[in-house]
Amino acid sequence: MSTREAVQTILNQLPSDVSLHEVAREIEFIAAVREGMSELDRGEGISIHQVREELQTWVKR
Repeated sequence: MSTREAVQTILNQLPSDVSLHEVAREIEFIAAVREGMSELDRGEGISIHQVREELQTWVKR
């Protein structure tokens, strides 16, 4: 799906009274997901073990 098609799909799924801020937020979210998927396709992802280790440094109990 092209970027233009993705934006059109987002716009079609949002209510007609949506604010520009909400539209921008939805587009940013989809852009981040697509970038993450591209990184994984390029082999740039990290293992779940690495995620768990990093989460421990982010979260204080």
